[in-house]
Amino acid sequence: MGVPFIEAESDSELDEYFRDLYAAPSSLKYDKLVPTVDYSTTPIHERPLLLVQLTSFSSCGLVCLGLSMSHTVIDGYSAFHFLSEWTRFARNKPLETVPFLDRKAAFRAGDPPLAPTIDNPPLPSLSIHADKDKKKKGKRVASAILKLSKDQVERLKHMANEGRSETTRAYTRFESLAGYIWRCTCKARKHRMDHHPTGLAIYVDARSRMKPPLPKGYFGNAAVDVIATGDAGELVSKPLGFAASRVREAIERVTDEYVRSTINYLKNQPDLTWFKDIDEPQSIDDLGFTSTGIKPDQFVVSWLTFPIYGVDFGWGDEIYFDPGTYEHFDGATFIMPSPSGDGSVIVALDLEAPYMETFKEDFYRDIHNSMKLN
Repeated sequence: MGVPFIEAESDSELDEYFRDLYAAPSSLKYDKLVPTVDYSTTPIHERPLLLVQLTSFSSCGLVCLGLSMSHTVIDGYSAFHFLSEWTRFARNKPLETVPFLDRKAAFRAGDPPLAPTIDNPPLPSLSIHADKDKKKKGKRVASAILKLSKDQVERLKHMANEGRSETTRAYTRFESLAGYIWRCTCKARKHRMDHHPTGLAIYVDARSRMKPPLPKGYFGNAAVDVIATGDAGELVSKPLGFAASRVREAIERVTDEYVRSTINYLKNQPDLTWFKDIDEPQSIDDLGFTSTGIKPDQFVVSWLTFPIYGVDFGWGDEIYFDPGTYEHFDGATFIMPSPSGDGSVIVALDLEAPYMETFKEDFYRDIHNSMKLN
């Protein structure tokens, strides 16, 4: 039926929404800038794959572009691919990368389903879905947008690599950041006791991990979930390198064999309801993970390599970019590059309100103390 394009006007000042670019804006006002779908009343065949809202601010002449895209159809890589090409069209430029749309060629979707090819294929953890229909009510979630300078990011990488054996490849920026955020969350939630299981869900782009790799410009959803597991007590008490190592071990499980086995496993399912999260998720329990293992209590998404900034429709670059109202619930975490382009990063995080202030204190204090010692 096409793409709903909504034109809106606001007599508010833009500063009322983004007075502090690194403080979470008021969700009540913020939600008005992003188009939404009522999943409870809209039949599935009428749910749009893309919604666009252009809001004009009459007081200053600025505009805000709000997008909602179906994550069932595309992942972050394809979302930014679409946005990048859209801006090129608006500037009368040709496509830079032609989207590859043939999913059968990419995933052999026309083949008969095969048996899983690895001994322990990714399976849904039933504990994830045990309370699927029991929404957690009264759970107040706070949002924060935290900035780390380039020096602070480098300090985290140094902390993660302290004591690393010479035979171990240096931990990356993402591995260090994800491990640190995971550890700070465990501290904030007071999971300091031994043998308290915790899981961090990570979404991995499978495009380059498949053999052969997916064609350039593959347009669709090629994100595979994997869960890093550990004991909260160990994560908090051991050096940061331990948490980073758990993150790396999880990511390295995503091989071509892992991806193919996941696809084959899903093909063999008579009912995919367990994995469906098309309805707006209310908590991490509502996400349809395919990975086996412990129920995750946090997930982290890296947008560090996406072309987030420089979105130019012909009027110049954007003033501000934000992941918007995407899945605001306890444990949702996004890591993005800073618009300054100087190596600093932004962490957009949601946690239960009672834990947020403790998280922010630990988040900056541990880095500051490490920098003072060196």
